[in-house]
Amino acid sequence: MLNNKKIRIMTKLALFEQRDGKEDIRMGKYYKTDYVRLQLLKTIVSVTIGYLLILMLIGMYKAEYIISNLVTFNFIRIGQYILGFYIMLMTVFIAGSIIGYSLKYDKSRKNLSKYYKSLKKLSSFYQDEKANG
Repeated sequence: MLNNKKIRIMTKLALFEQRDGKEDIRMGKYYKTDYVRLQLLKTIVSVTIGYLLILMLIGMYKAEYIISNLVTFNFIRIGQYILGFYIMLMTVFIAGSIIGYSLKYDKSRKNLSKYYKSLKKLSSFYQDEKANG
Protein backbone atom coordinates (compact mmCIF):
# COMPACT_ATOMS: atom_id res chain seq x y z
CA MET A 1 0.00 0.00 0.00
CA LEU A 2 1.24 3.46 -0.85
CA ASN A 3 2.06 5.90 1.90
CA ASN A 4 1.32 9.47 0.73
CA LYS A 5 3.52 11.11 3.39
CA LYS A 6 6.46 8.97 2.38
CA ILE A 7 5.91 9.79 -1.30
CA ARG A 8 5.79 13.52 -0.54
CA ILE A 9 9.01 13.35 1.45
CA MET A 10 10.73 11.36 -1.29
CA THR A 11 9.55 13.86 -3.91
CA LYS A 12 10.83 16.80 -1.84
CA LEU A 13 14.18 15.10 -1.39
CA ALA A 14 14.49 14.32 -5.10
CA LEU A 15 13.63 17.90 -6.09
CA PHE A 16 16.14 19.28 -3.62
CA GLU A 17 18.88 16.97 -4.89
CA GLN A 18 18.20 17.90 -8.51
CA ARG A 19 17.92 21.67 -8.09
CA ASP A 20 19.64 23.72 -5.39
CA GLY A 21 20.75 20.71 -3.42
CA LYS A 22 23.65 19.75 -5.65
CA GLU A 23 25.62 22.81 -4.66
CA ASP A 24 24.41 22.71 -1.06
CA ILE A 25 25.48 19.09 -0.66
CA ARG A 26 28.87 19.90 -2.20
CA MET A 27 29.27 22.87 0.18
CA GLY A 28 28.28 20.70 3.12
CA LYS A 29 31.55 18.80 2.78
CA TYR A 30 33.51 21.88 3.92
CA TYR A 31 33.77 23.74 7.16
CA LYS A 32 32.67 27.35 6.81
CA THR A 33 36.19 28.77 7.13
CA ASP A 34 37.58 26.31 4.59
CA TYR A 35 34.82 27.07 2.10
CA VAL A 36 35.20 30.83 2.47
CA ARG A 37 38.99 30.58 2.17
CA LEU A 38 38.73 28.49 -0.99
CA GLN A 39 36.34 30.97 -2.57
CA LEU A 40 38.54 33.84 -1.38
CA LEU A 41 41.56 32.26 -3.06
CA LYS A 42 39.57 31.90 -6.29
CA THR A 43 38.53 35.55 -6.02
CA ILE A 44 42.10 36.76 -5.48
CA VAL A 45 43.38 34.82 -8.47
CA SER A 46 40.51 35.99 -10.69
CA VAL A 47 40.84 39.64 -9.70
CA THR A 48 44.61 39.56 -10.21
CA ILE A 49 44.32 38.02 -13.66
CA GLY A 50 41.56 40.46 -14.62
CA TYR A 51 43.56 43.44 -13.36
CA LEU A 52 46.65 42.35 -15.30
CA LEU A 53 44.58 41.88 -18.46
CA ILE A 54 43.08 45.37 -18.07
CA LEU A 55 46.57 46.84 -17.57
CA MET A 56 47.77 45.06 -20.70
CA LEU A 57 44.81 46.36 -22.71
CA ILE A 58 45.41 49.91 -21.51
CA GLY A 59 49.10 49.53 -22.32
CA MET A 60 48.34 48.29 -25.83
CA TYR A 61 45.81 51.07 -26.38
CA LYS A 62 48.29 53.73 -25.28
CA ALA A 63 51.35 51.99 -26.80
CA GLU A 64 52.25 54.83 -29.14
CA TYR A 65 52.10 57.41 -26.34
CA ILE A 66 54.06 55.14 -23.99
CA ILE A 67 56.81 54.50 -26.53
CA SER A 68 57.17 58.16 -27.50
CA ASN A 69 57.32 59.41 -23.88
CA LEU A 70 59.10 56.47 -22.24
CA VAL A 71 62.10 58.55 -21.15
CA THR A 72 60.04 61.20 -19.35
CA PHE A 73 57.85 58.87 -17.25
CA ASN A 74 58.10 58.80 -13.47
CA PHE A 75 58.02 55.02 -13.07
CA ILE A 76 57.88 55.14 -9.28
CA ARG A 77 54.73 57.27 -9.35
CA ILE A 78 53.13 55.06 -12.03
CA GLY A 79 53.96 51.97 -9.98
CA GLN A 80 52.44 53.56 -6.89
CA TYR A 81 49.21 54.33 -8.76
CA ILE A 82 49.00 50.84 -10.22
CA LEU A 83 49.69 49.22 -6.86
CA GLY A 84 47.30 51.56 -5.04
CA PHE A 85 44.43 50.80 -7.42
CA TYR A 86 45.21 47.08 -7.15
CA ILE A 87 45.13 47.20 -3.34
CA MET A 88 41.85 49.16 -3.30
CA LEU A 89 40.27 46.82 -5.83
CA MET A 90 41.47 43.74 -3.96
CA THR A 91 40.20 45.11 -0.63
CA VAL A 92 36.72 45.66 -2.06
CA PHE A 93 36.58 42.22 -3.68
CA ILE A 94 37.98 40.42 -0.62
CA ALA A 95 35.47 42.08 1.71
CA GLY A 96 32.62 41.37 -0.70
CA SER A 97 33.58 37.75 -1.19
CA ILE A 98 33.99 37.09 2.54
CA ILE A 99 30.56 38.53 3.28
CA GLY A 100 28.87 37.00 0.25
CA TYR A 101 30.27 33.50 0.60
CA SER A 102 29.66 33.46 4.36
CA LEU A 103 26.00 34.30 3.79
CA LYS A 104 25.79 31.74 0.99
CA TYR A 105 27.29 29.05 3.23
CA ASP A 106 24.88 29.87 6.08
CA LYS A 107 21.90 29.65 3.73
CA SER A 108 23.20 26.35 2.41
CA ARG A 109 23.49 24.99 5.94
CA LYS A 110 19.86 25.88 6.67
CA ASN A 111 18.77 24.10 3.50
CA LEU A 112 20.87 21.07 4.37
CA SER A 113 19.43 20.88 7.87
CA LYS A 114 15.92 20.72 6.38
CA TYR A 115 17.16 18.08 3.93
CA TYR A 116 18.63 15.95 6.71
CA LYS A 117 15.45 16.25 8.78
CA SER A 118 13.47 14.98 5.80
CA LEU A 119 15.94 12.12 5.40
CA LYS A 120 15.44 11.20 9.06
CA LYS A 121 11.66 11.21 8.60
CA LEU A 122 12.01 8.97 5.57
CA SER A 123 14.31 6.68 7.48
CA SER A 124 11.80 6.45 10.32
CA PHE A 125 9.09 5.48 7.80
CA TYR A 126 11.29 2.67 6.55
CA GLN A 127 12.10 1.60 10.13
CA ASP A 128 8.37 1.48 10.96
CA GLU A 129 7.62 -0.55 7.83
CA LYS A 130 10.42 -2.94 8.69
CA ALA A 131 9.17 -3.35 12.26
CA ASN A 132 5.55 -3.82 11.18
CA GLY A 133 6.01 -5.95 8.18
